[in-house]
Amino acid sequence: MEHPVGAAARRRVAVLIPCYNEEIAVPRVVAAFREALPDAVVYVYDNNSKDRTREVAAEAGAVVRTESLQGKGNVVRRMFADIEADAYVLVDGDDTYEVAAAPEMVRLLLADQLDMVTAVRVTEADAGHAYRPGHRLGNRVLTGMVRRIFGDRITDMLSGYRVFSRRFVKSFPALASGFETETEFTVHALELRLPLGEVRTRYKERPVGSVSKLNTWRDGIRILRTILLLVQRERPLAFFAGSGAAMLALALLLAVPLFATYVETGLVPRLPTALLATGLAILSALSVACGLILDTVSRGRLEARLLAYLSIPAPGNDA
Repeated sequence: MEHPVGAAARRRVAVLIPCYNEEIAVPRVVAAFREALPDAVVYVYDNNSKDRTREVAAEAGAVVRTESLQGKGNVVRRMFADIEADAYVLVDGDDTYEVAAAPEMVRLLLADQLDMVTAVRVTEADAGHAYRPGHRLGNRVLTGMVRRIFGDRITDMLSGYRVFSRRFVKSFPALASGFETETEFTVHALELRLPLGEVRTRYKERPVGSVSKLNTWRDGIRILRTILLLVQRERPLAFFAGSGAAMLALALLLAVPLFATYVETGLVPRLPTALLATGLAILSALSVACGLILDTVSRGRLEARLLAYLSIPAPGNDA
């Protein structure tokens, strides 16, 4: 009987596991992926761990490499640059994701010629205490923002378990340094209108003794900042037109009472306020003009990324 991955058995599949102090969890993750995807090469990239992450990962059968720049985004950039494969499985090394879903995710990517398949984490009723309420709420809010701005095609923007095509990986401009890299994955896929897929997976608690590196507020603020920067970069006209509209509204709020006084008395009693209103109106016009210019620049960058993406064969395509 053919292995569940099907075409993946004839393709190069790489499992990429970024790690920082995951001595307890990573051997289980490596062993589970070697069983679920026996034809894949499992890579563990250690990010300055202070424990025995490197040693136990190697003993479990992984190819172990290191990245000295701290942060998940820096590790992802290095992995995507170094590894050559047809399908890339990216997963955290904390043993919280369902490894058994990997064959179906890879099969779906290759069979439907997709560029990204995301493991959507299950809801609270299914996951118990593994998916903390603060993280779940933050994910819903941030995912909702991205869906509204960039396109309603994703369910779990912050999932750390995904399968990518080669053309996604080699055309992805990895700029983030930390956990906000998942946001970049999503926006890159939505902006280029790439074919996407999702698979529901069970999300479980960390092994006893393993400690989460996530901080709800700190990382949430960093992700929100990333979203705003991506809006500025990818939707400059909307971003600067919105800023201009806000300044114009404030200018009118200040100017209307002054104008009413001028009509009645012929005087402008609050000159500083009048100057402020005038300055805000001018800045509003300049903001819109900047948005129009940067929108042309952004479109050129988008076209360049799309051409880089199109230069790489589709997954499952021998051409």
